[in-house]
Amino acid sequence: MALTDTYTLSNGTKIPVVGFGTWQTPDGEIAYQAVLTALEDGYRHIDTAEGYGNEASVGRAIHDSGIKRDELFVTTKLDNSAHGYAETKQALGESLSKLGLQYVDLFLIHWPNPQAFRDNWEEKNAQTWKAMEEAYEEGLVKAIGVSNFRPKHLDALLKTAKITPMVNQIFLNPSDLQPSVVAYNNAHDILSEAYSPFGTGRIFQIDGLKEIAAKYHKSVPQLVLRWHLQHGFLPLPKSVHADYIQANTDIFDFEIAKEDMKTIDGFRGKAGLAEDPDTVPF
Repeated sequence: MALTDTYTLSNGTKIPVVGFGTWQTPDGEIAYQAVLTALEDGYRHIDTAEGYGNEASVGRAIHDSGIKRDELFVTTKLDNSAHGYAETKQALGESLSKLGLQYVDLFLIHWPNPQAFRDNWEEKNAQTWKAMEEAYEEGLVKAIGVSNFRPKHLDALLKTAKITPMVNQIFLNPSDLQPSVVAYNNAHDILSEAYSPFGTGRIFQIDGLKEIAAKYHKSVPQLVLRWHLQHGFLPLPKSVHADYIQANTDIFDFEIAKEDMKTIDGFRGKAGLAEDPDTVPF
């Protein structure tokens, strides 16, 4: 297994097994250099979002890398303010323009029920999904999915959807395996992506992880990324430091033993849990 290995989505699209995340990476030179470094280190899967505010810098790095477009997998996500049919079409067009791309490989609904639409989230998601299905049919996106959706949100979406989401990008790490969401995803052939594979850095405080990582002569981040892969998840590590970006690729030359996987699975709650999408104040 290597960075260029892929999972196969339900529509046959190939998606690299590890992506480079850009959440909380500021727009401008920092985002540009981080993405360019990742691409130089072999990443071929870049994840951004309208809400991250860094699509333009991500797109500039992609362009300047000189890597052929068909060798890259690029994800972006719909902003919370843009739910609705016309709003989604406009937002996708704006994202493509900022990225400087003719299509994205994956487009996600970033949040199931933003505060502005909490009274009619189900209707808004249905309208949004219709626009995304049309964009998929038009070739503007190669795959469509969701983020932060729980089973109730997916059930509601599937009432009117013609296409089942191909990806659900969620808070997923040793502190929260979100078993009910992952089980739902698996049952519906939806890939589970981890947008916070390190629990926004909090998992580094779990002493047990350090002990296990030492057994394999690996760092905690390397151990945890390998743990994600052995669960069949797709992790999206992020960093703005060149040495960490490179180190996070060194995860394909070892395998975590079953007993250690079980121990890591038992760290639930040690570094926080996923927020409830129905109650977050945004």
